[in-house]
Amino acid sequence: MRTPILLFLLAIVCFIDTEAQNHPKPVEGDYVVKNFKFSEGETLPELNLHYTTIGKPIKDVSGRVVNAVLITHGTTGNGKGFLSERFAGNLFGPGQLLDATKYYIILPDGIGHGKSSRPSDGLHMKFPKYTYDDMVRAQYLLLTEHLGVNHLRLAMGTSMGGMHTWVWGYMYPDFMDALMPLASMPIEIAGRNRMIRKMIIDAIETDPEWKGGEYANQPLGLTNAVHALIFMVSSPLQWQKAAPTREAAELFLKDKVDSYVAGLDANDMIYQFDASRFYDPSPYLAKIKAPLFAINSADDQVNPPELRIMEEEIKKVKKGRYILLPITDETSGHGTHSNPKVWGKYLEELLKISAK
Repeated sequence: MRTPILLFLLAIVCFIDTEAQNHPKPVEGDYVVKNFKFSEGETLPELNLHYTTIGKPIKDVSGRVVNAVLITHGTTGNGKGFLSERFAGNLFGPGQLLDATKYYIILPDGIGHGKSSRPSDGLHMKFPKYTYDDMVRAQYLLLTEHLGVNHLRLAMGTSMGGMHTWVWGYMYPDFMDALMPLASMPIEIAGRNRMIRKMIIDAIETDPEWKGGEYANQPLGLTNAVHALIFMVSSPLQWQKAAPTREAAELFLKDKVDSYVAGLDANDMIYQFDASRFYDPSPYLAKIKAPLFAINSADDQVNPPELRIMEEEIKKVKKGRYILLPITDETSGHGTHSNPKVWGKYLEELLKISAK
């Protein structure tokens, strides 16, 4: 079994003693959707959706689930990444903001990620070309048809999961009480962002060792793709502090490349980064009904604040608010999204204003 790594998010995935986390034990499961039709017309006879849950659902007298929280992960990650001490240890414990004795936490593995159906299961490049819309529709089916969740108290996500949160907001506007996309923007993936994604894809597909996806061993192009990924999500301040000399910097880089490559598959990575190709919530933002807090950090090179995009797009969301976290010793670039100590006070505020 490959060790899952939350690469794009720069969050370390830990296999942890859940009892030591002081929250209910996580439960893993799978749901198989028969004949799932993708947005570009392809169909998969059996689409497996893996997930992790913590806590129990609570319903009101009308049968409406009132305590479900959906948290969606970033590119190349999986739901179990949120069980780290950094994330779960500051959110899911007794008395914390998403106390899992009170909330029903749902952590799905997106299509093409974790233990959900993905190209590396055997179809390789014949796997259907999925999009973010497909991933969100699959999450909706998991919640409604399998877990019996007919309403969300909160939908939130990090990076790709943040983008999924925007899609949830306009695709199912009556399904949730609140939305909190972290480290994302509600516009088409273009400019530098798309260029680096294309570099990642091209680094693999132009490598002869890739063999059209039919390689026996991971191609060298995967390592080259990781180089682009590392540049994309780097944190200049924190990485300068972590590697203040030439020797330290080169060792830091080697350790990151080695650990990243060990947890990735080349075909999966192509699909994961290309899944954003049609993402563009901008024309639909006025459909979002629930209060929404969009949180980015000023040192996030994936969503740089100098673009001045969020300030305009958030105006389209009726109950939207944009929060830009300043660079501090606590922020860590794109990976700030996985540090509730930095943005927790805004989640607390969002839960209060969206309470019903």
